[in-house]
Amino acid sequence: MHDFLASRRARITPEQVGMPTYGEKRRVPGLRREEVSLAGVSFDYYARLERGNLSGVSDSVLDALARALQLDEAERQHLFDLAKASVPASRSRPAKPAVTRVRPAVLSILNGMTGTPAYVRNARLDILAANDLCLALYDGVLVRDELPFNLARFVFLDPYAKAFFVDWDTIAQDLVGALRAQAGRDPTDRGLSDLIGELTTRGDGFAARWARHDVRLHRTARKRLSNRVVGEIELTGDALDLAGDGLTMIAYSAEPGSQAEDQLKLLAAWSATERAAGMSAAEVDAEALPPGTESG
Repeated sequence: MHDFLASRRARITPEQVGMPTYGEKRRVPGLRREEVSLAGVSFDYYARLERGNLSGVSDSVLDALARALQLDEAERQHLFDLAKASVPASRSRPAKPAVTRVRPAVLSILNGMTGTPAYVRNARLDILAANDLCLALYDGVLVRDELPFNLARFVFLDPYAKAFFVDWDTIAQDLVGALRAQAGRDPTDRGLSDLIGELTTRGDGFAARWARHDVRLHRTARKRLSNRVVGEIELTGDALDLAGDGLTMIAYSAEPGSQAEDQLKLLAAWSATERAAGMSAAEVDAEALPPGTESG
């Protein structure tokens, strides 16, 4: 909590909150603690909160802090998550295992999206399932038989990620923000802690990004990917929460009439050809049989 509040306080200038400085030289970036307290929270109380002592803090106080620090929606939610996690009873709860399986009904929906590349991931950014067009889009990255596949490990540990994601820096920061937000929601997740520790010690630039304490809510974003079949393709990725499953579906779409739409159609045709070429003659014959008929 201390580092998060201090980092948010450091980025707000007195001018941003309508506070005159009269040309004074300031020794600290952003607002001082006593200046944050002008939001209606006493200096002593705010100092206690920033030190991590959130015992008995009310939602109204957290709301006041969020307004004073000009937090966006993701940051406000993170603040509330950190406050909730600081309660001793919350820390004593047994850790919930990460979701690692996708229900058949969800898989059916995913595979039925034949014209839309899509995958399903958990909160640790493990891709658990992907449809055929997504596997074609992520050619050279995702392999069905090698799922689950951790997206953060790929981005920060695999040199190919910088060639695959054209805007690698943006992708990297978004993933760090997503992991930071999840760590606030579930600080007892040992697997997540181990992942963050691994990326901090081995990941390309992960530690510096993690130290910024930025958080992200992934809802929609433009992404440019480099595919060996269709070249560079720009798509919109939308996140669809599967709340009852604790999972998220990421679906990619192209603007109607755009070059990307034509590229997706080409990629779908290539994928179908590759799948057919990879099937044995018996498998091809079996697929051609009417439902309920066994091959002899």
